[in-house]
Amino acid sequence: MVCLVTILLILYVFFDVNYFLRIFLTLGWGRLFQKKTKVFDPTCIYGICTTQDVDLFLKHMNNARYLRELDFARFHYYDRSGIYGEIRRRGGGAVQGASSTRYRRALGILTPYKVTTKLIYWEDKNFYLEHEFISLTDNFIRAVVLSKQTVTGLKDPVSELIAKVEPGAQRPELNPDLKLWMESMEESSKKLKKQN
Repeated sequence: MVCLVTILLILYVFFDVNYFLRIFLTLGWGRLFQKKTKVFDPTCIYGICTTQDVDLFLKHMNNARYLRELDFARFHYYDRSGIYGEIRRRGGGAVQGASSTRYRRALGILTPYKVTTKLIYWEDKNFYLEHEFISLTDNFIRAVVLSKQTVTGLKDPVSELIAKVEPGAQRPELNPDLKLWMESMEESSKKLKKQN
């Protein structure tokens, strides 16, 4: 018994065990109790702002936790839509290329919420997701996050992956706020290239 407690203690000290447990629970719950979705259907995960999520003043969720929650939301979306399965089948991977968060109102401690995720656009090697943090007590959108997912290790364009997962899917029109964010990232990239 002492050996088991020691091993668990070592795991908790050197690894974020709760993170890995949450990933497995989120994916397991989706696979057992939720249907596969189409690529444009929004997916949804649930959470509650606990004492481990709050900021220094112990009142509301800290900024880092929003991004952590997006990992769970993305993995859930990837799994339910079949996109990541197709990427892996082709020997590739996907990484977070960028994100932009707009906080509208704080998520208070012990507030239950949901995070919705939907595909809003794609281009050659990237696809773009929009996430909304919505408090369940008042159905208010507390934060909106745009995230850029970059496909790695593949020669195939993202459009080919999407067509395989959902034949006939058409790329959505580029909405104004995403267009401006993409332009901003391009300008930042140009500036950094000049510095190097």
